[in-house]
Amino acid sequence: MASEKERVTTVSMVASGVLAAAKFGVGIAIGSLALISDALHSLIDLGATIVTWVAVRLADRPPDAKHQYGHGKIESLAALIQTALLLLVAGGVLVEAVTRLRGETTPMTFTVIPFIVLGIEMAVNGWRALALRRVAIKTQSQALAGDAMHFASDFFGSIPVLIGIALSFAGYGWGDSAAAIAVAILIAILAVRLGRHTIDTLLDTAPAGAAERVTAALRGIDGVVAVDRVRTRQVGPQHFVEATVQVPRTHSLERIADTKTAIRAAIAGLLDNADVTVTTVAVALDDESMLERIQVIAAHRGLAIHHVTVHHLPERLAVALDLEVDGAMSLGRAHQVATELEQSIRGELGAKAEVETHIEPLQTQGLAGQEADSSAVAELLRTLLDGDPLLSDVHNVRLRRTRDGLVVNFHCRADETAAVAQVHEAVDALERRLKTAMPEVTRAIGHAEPKRHAASG
Repeated sequence: MASEKERVTTVSMVASGVLAAAKFGVGIAIGSLALISDALHSLIDLGATIVTWVAVRLADRPPDAKHQYGHGKIESLAALIQTALLLLVAGGVLVEAVTRLRGETTPMTFTVIPFIVLGIEMAVNGWRALALRRVAIKTQSQALAGDAMHFASDFFGSIPVLIGIALSFAGYGWGDSAAAIAVAILIAILAVRLGRHTIDTLLDTAPAGAAERVTAALRGIDGVVAVDRVRTRQVGPQHFVEATVQVPRTHSLERIADTKTAIRAAIAGLLDNADVTVTTVAVALDDESMLERIQVIAAHRGLAIHHVTVHHLPERLAVALDLEVDGAMSLGRAHQVATELEQSIRGELGAKAEVETHIEPLQTQGLAGQEADSSAVAELLRTLLDGDPLLSDVHNVRLRRTRDGLVVNFHCRADETAAVAQVHEAVDALERRLKTAMPEVTRAIGHAEPKRHAASG
């Protein structure tokens, strides 16, 4: 099915052929250079419209392996050809008109036919210029914009032709040549305007103000620290935007992906049909905590750490952390991993920093097991908890048997106003007491819930 651009171009092409033939025939019959030059202009328009018709068909093709940015510049090439043809016609008409003015001019014999032809042409060209301009704006087609400019020049160019023919009929023989010069100048002006815009596109000149508007919008997006660079260009109706932004290095990959999505959405709201490429540069922020800096170093090496403590000593920093590695890894390899992590942390914090790692086994694969009766374990936990000043109400106890031993999960309650560190220490102590009382328990995981105070009054 033909696109809207193809349909309006086809109608325009047929109209150009009919009008050009009519004007050329009448111009020859009455000897009017102005009308003949206007007819030649229309013939050039017909050739340009054919070029446009071919161009819009090719430009609408999707990107392929050889044309990865699409075929939109075919329309720019068509507009450049139209510019050259317009300048060629303008030059030829101008030379012929000046030659006639310098020679002897003879008034033409009056007939109403040229006025009828030009009146019909002005009505058709006015409709074509408006229709093509509407579709050109809607589809961002440079080729159709060029055609619209052609037919606008035809419309306004017919006015001096009418005046020149009327002057010639009135006995002023120079009127026809003067009208032809006016048409030539108008054609040249429109050609220069079209050519300048087309050359800007072919040379990838950035759309006016686009980069500035995009930069301003990106600066307001959450997660963007700074905008390093924004580059824009337009190929046919499509805008291509490349943005390089700084993001905090402490952000996760998922959060950075969300930031990129927000950037693309912001640009799409500013520029129609935008193809956006976003590059992120992770940077260290001035307000990063010591813990965040150490976690970033471990994350970049793909390592899991916890229980990070930082001591500020008079002359140096002392860092201690737990490093999780595959339990099946050899001690030699695990020690190498820990040493490399320590060196990276010193590189960040300074060579004098003291870094110690405690290596722990990480369960990297699922452990097969089965549910077991937890009533005895639940009763034991309640006994161990008796008299605890902070923890109470052991519940939701679960027991699983695995090849490595028993695994116990339980919940308990603590005062909601108690500090997390205090509660964590109490839960750890309860887990240790359980393992001492039941040596077959290899893993105990306690979860503390807040015990809310009853509302007063």
